[in-house]
Amino acid sequence: MTIFTPDELAGGAFLGRLWRPEVGGPAVVTVRNGNLVDITSRTAPTVRDICELEAPASYVSEASGEIIGPVNEISAALASSMDTPHLLAPCDLQAVKACGVTFARSMVERVIEEKAAGDARQAETIRSRVGATIGNSLRNIKSGSKEAAKVKEALIAEGLWSPYLEVGIGPDAEVFSKAQVLSSVGPGASVGLHPNSSWNNPEPEVVLTVSSRGEIVGATLGNDVNLRDIEGRSALLLSKAKDNNASCAIGPMIRLFDETFSLDDIRSAELTLTVAGEDGFHLTGHSSMAEISRDPLDLVAQTIGRHHQYPDGLMLFLGTMFAPTQDRDVAGEGFTHKIGDKVTISAPGLGKLSNTVDLSTICPQWTFGISQLMRNLAQRGLL
Repeated sequence: MTIFTPDELAGGAFLGRLWRPEVGGPAVVTVRNGNLVDITSRTAPTVRDICELEAPASYVSEASGEIIGPVNEISAALASSMDTPHLLAPCDLQAVKACGVTFARSMVERVIEEKAAGDARQAETIRSRVGATIGNSLRNIKSGSKEAAKVKEALIAEGLWSPYLEVGIGPDAEVFSKAQVLSSVGPGASVGLHPNSSWNNPEPEVVLTVSSRGEIVGATLGNDVNLRDIEGRSALLLSKAKDNNASCAIGPMIRLFDETFSLDDIRSAELTLTVAGEDGFHLTGHSSMAEISRDPLDLVAQTIGRHHQYPDGLMLFLGTMFAPTQDRDVAGEGFTHKIGDKVTISAPGLGKLSNTVDLSTICPQWTFGISQLMRNLAQRGLL
């Protein structure tokens, strides 16, 4: 599985994690000349430690290490096998947070989910009514502005106001906990759907790597697996809809900011998503960061600051404009996943993240937590 192009490998400072069966735990790795290099050390035994440095990209470029093998070959390893080296999600001790309703197009779809009460069969009718009323009126509105306040008043008068519109165009962003520390899966792993869900989809997103100081030190890709029916029944079911076994995929590796890659590259990033089903179904979608309604710096500032600290930093999903409406089986019911779907998210400069869809109850259980990581690092003499 090719996760990086030659151009990306030639120019980027990448940081990730690799499962090493011979030590029974993860290694901190980078890429040099197309090879994965283990740079784990007592100075920086975790990805978190490197992200807390003043110049993470410089450290990664200069750190001594052990060559493991070609990154694009190792990335093809079965991610569920503890007996084979394979890439993990590139974060370890960071909190995993996510921003929702940051794009006008997905904002409208969240309103539709709510009005349909999670029933995909009603969505098309509601989509026509709601989209005609508010679809185009939101695209050029700055969240929290006076213009947004006027639109809010108009929508309330039309009986169309929703909690999703409040966080979409109001002053406060939606920021929620997407996954538990160390529970995210990496490239090649299965991603999980709660077995109670029958209407769901992938969400291709940029994921920022943020230090405890609130500095954005790099970025990667993520799949914020979305259960439209469960969240659509009630916004208060967000945690059940978002945080399940294997429901968060991040990777393939963090690209650290340096002279070759910066936040401006993220602001202009173009994400491509493909879904290839075992039934022959094929879906292609896009998410353009240029259309985000809140700047990444604003989203970070609303997440971390004097009001809320993250001593180990955080990974922050920035949201998506992708909300599939293409019918898969039944006319008018739109898209939903099937077991075995292969989901691939890519963006120039960030590589490619591929995962296969399964049920959360079938995906490998998350058992390697913080206590296991600390014991493993101590046994290896790294703490």
